[in-house]
Amino acid sequence: MAFSVGFVTGVTPDKWARVWRQRETEELNLSLVESSRQEELLLTGATDVCFVRLPVDRSRFHCIPLYREVPVVVVPLEHVVTAYDEVELADLADEQLVLGDVPNWDDVSTVEQLTFPSMSVKEAIEVVASGTGIVIVPMSLARLHHRKDVEHRPVRGVPDTEIGLAWLLDNDDPRIQTFIGIVRGRTDNSSRAPAKAEPSTKGAPQKPAKKTAAKRTGQPARRRATPKPSKRRR
Repeated sequence: MAFSVGFVTGVTPDKWARVWRQRETEELNLSLVESSRQEELLLTGATDVCFVRLPVDRSRFHCIPLYREVPVVVVPLEHVVTAYDEVELADLADEQLVLGDVPNWDDVSTVEQLTFPSMSVKEAIEVVASGTGIVIVPMSLARLHHRKDVEHRPVRGVPDTEIGLAWLLDNDDPRIQTFIGIVRGRTDNSSRAPAKAEPSTKGAPQKPAKKTAAKRTGQPARRRATPKPSKRRR
């Protein structure tokens, strides 16, 4: 049975899959999953491991945190935000938030918020491109759904999101450990072969001492001239 690896939108697992296929004979399948279903697919066995967007239920899953994602605000191309390298969340207080996981947005916002229907990140960015509101998402998602009529900038005051590698607590498939080693950057030798021991010199025959110059040439060794004592002047 093929080894199944899921990944949420924004993760690019191709480099790890490529290393797996170079080293392993078993087939590896990649499948894109929605963040809302990442735990479900692990629980049902649809995926053996999954690159997830944290948090996940640690009472059910092992999870290795891998890296953090920078939050960005997506705005129309001519928006004032595009004049800056990054912005504070408070600078966006008079905007309509179309989509974004911003825990303290109600405290920050200074205008009555419109009610937007549930939509994907791609659909929300299309709304922003039309000139309505802003979207706050991880940078990887903003880049994935980038359009010529929008821009994005890092926004301070919003918690980072985090990507991790998760699998079921009771799943002891040895292929999982192999894949973890690949993700962590272990080489083929470090993950499979024991380190080579240094050759021991104990009990090895000793090399004969080097012969003197006289013995090498067959000529008698020359004596050093003894300095004569200097004569004392009267």
